Amino acid sequence: MTGDVAVIGAGMHPWGKWGRGFVEYGVMAARAALADAGVDWRDIGSIVGADTVRGGYPGYVAGATFAKALGWQGARVASVYAACASGAQALNTARAQILSGLTDVVLVVGADAAPKGFFRPAGGDRQDDPDWLRFRVLGATNPTYFGLYARRRMAVHGDTLEDFAQVKVKNAALGALNPHARYRKKVTAEEVAGSAVVADPLRLLDICATSDGGAAVVLSSMEFARRHGQADPVRIRAVSTVTPRFPNTVLDLPDIATDSAVAAEPAAGSFRASIAHAAYEEAGVGPEDLSLAEVYDLSTALELQWYEDLRLCGEGEAAKLLREGATALGGRIPVNVSGGLASFGEAVPAQAIAQVCELTWQLRGSAGDRQVAGARVGITANQGLFGHGSSVIAVR
Repeated sequence: MTGDVAVIGAGMHPWGKWGRGFVEYGVMAARAALADAGVDWRDIGSIVGADTVRGGYPGYVAGATFAKALGWQGARVASVYAACASGAQALNTARAQILSGLTDVVLVVGADAAPKGFFRPAGGDRQDDPDWLRFRVLGATNPTYFGLYARRRMAVHGDTLEDFAQVKVKNAALGALNPHARYRKKVTAEEVAGSAVVADPLRLLDICATSDGGAAVVLSSMEFARRHGQADPVRIRAVSTVTPRFPNTVLDLPDIATDSAVAAEPAAGSFRASIAHAAYEEAGVGPEDLSLAEVYDLSTALELQWYEDLRLCGEGEAAKLLREGATALGGRIPVNVSGGLASFGEAVPAQAIAQVCELTWQLRGSAGDRQVAGARVGITANQGLFGHGSSVIAVR
């Protein structure tokens, strides 16, 4: 075990389509986190930004961008890009700085102003880029992959369209309780089934949108937290940033082919399962210890897959877990009590940080109507392109 760091502040800019720049969203989230922590910006020793990327180029170096917007004050700075795992990688960078003794308190910020509609291929010619290839050669945008995952679950495990719809129904009901969510309206299974087919078998309401939004946390050493009046703060106990193992025998974003398993035996579990496994090992906890989970529900079918990857149930048992109500608020292991991406949409550099904000509020007992009773241990699960694993375990 590497040691805990404290989460002494959490803040967000509401998700939506606001028509303004990502810097504004990030600054608002940062100021909210600083106020929550009771720390002045001038006392921050380091700032880590999760980068916003457009057209394959990190045109904004987020750490410095947010430091400038908040006011230059000499803090260390770092910027991180790992697609959807950017926020967790930024948290890990901040944690490493604290545990190494470089600084006592770090501000972590991610924000985005996403394009309208689904993410589409960037220009240019990048034939060694699997993301470029799957867009340009196959025409396989993200919903295509989501549909293939859903079809695989239907074929292998017997999941149904009704199961997928119930994930959306659950998350929409929880998002309706979250003031930071973009979509705050309950939906019915019939409304999901009646929405337009996007990537068969998935409907529009099965797939998350792209959004504007921002999230920030203030991390500190345990000693700093105690000196500032937080004797029992929420603590980050593990951050998993693992990569896949050769050979990978199941298609995974953005790759368009699998590896041959002739020369080497495949790993015992999938890449996504290894993300959670590494977090559990580092934290010294298991799925049986969890109070809640925030997972990366790009589609309703992918949320079900995470149930199994986090070992909340056995392989092929995710739909059964859902049907039993175990993953609903009040169930054995509530999942996406924030409303998930189903209610927020993707604001890529912010979403892994937003998951940690939700864990923080839940573990503090300050989540209001969506509070998980007696929450003590929470996990996040996320996944970035090109083999960026992402999972955070927080405890109190």
